[in-house]
Amino acid sequence: MPDYGRNLLFGAFLTPAASPPQQAVELTVTAERAGLDLATFQDHPYQPRFLDTWTLLSYAAARTEQITLATNVLNLPLRQPVIVARSAASLDLLSGGRFELGLGAGAFWDAIEAVGGQRLEPGEAVTALAEAIRIIRGVWAVGDRTPLRVDGSVHQVHGAKRGPAPAHDVGIWLGAYKPRMLRLTGETADGWVPTLSYLRGGPADLAAMNSRIDDAAVAAGRDPAAVQRLLNISGSLETTGGGLLQGPAAQWARELADIALEYGISGFLLASDNARDLQRYGEEVAPEVRSLVAAAR
Repeated sequence: MPDYGRNLLFGAFLTPAASPPQQAVELTVTAERAGLDLATFQDHPYQPRFLDTWTLLSYAAARTEQITLATNVLNLPLRQPVIVARSAASLDLLSGGRFELGLGAGAFWDAIEAVGGQRLEPGEAVTALAEAIRIIRGVWAVGDRTPLRVDGSVHQVHGAKRGPAPAHDVGIWLGAYKPRMLRLTGETADGWVPTLSYLRGGPADLAAMNSRIDDAAVAAGRDPAAVQRLLNISGSLETTGGGLLQGPAAQWARELADIALEYGISGFLLASDNARDLQRYGEEVAPEVRSLVAAAR
């Protein structure tokens, strides 16, 4: 029963749809009213049917008061690391410390290249992500008065000024699946946010992936509990039971509690753009999961 030492979080994994333009913002408001902790957004800048994620997050932050906002995950190949750091710090400051930064190494390379991004091989993309994390944290380190210099193979910074610092210690979460990405997660990230539907073996795959993260954390001199474990999930709230996350709210609660207890997942982000589902998830599922996990522990 792994316990990574985090309170359970529940959130929404939302699509930044451009039509209708206010839908994503209204869903964020719905998520907050339903008691959810997080509202997170995909980032696909090459997709014309999506709103720009940074602009959307800023608008959503202005319409809400308590819910934490995050990228899930930011498309790093189309985002310059120094600008990412300053954008993230700006949003965190403006929202009163309500932002977390999810980063991805890139996946849809044809689309990335089509809009002017650099195509990277898988190994290069992981290297670029590691360099970007170093740069982002370097920009935030305003206590260091020396200019920031990073001479990476993909990203270079030659004497950038540091700042602004975010309002709180913004967590960097990685969407990771393969061994080198999982190792990077353990070595340097604050959180891990895979998507359940991408795991061929279902929740059982989480055990081996957790072990890779834990081993990398220990080798880097870190406590594995420093890496929060979150999971993007999807399903259907129904009146009768079916497969995993296909059934009544009580079934969802039991299944999510089992995943939390067996694999140490401390955050569940529901991929849904349906306001009613988000409301039920926040009001019916989340409290019961918390109760079941607390009773078991």
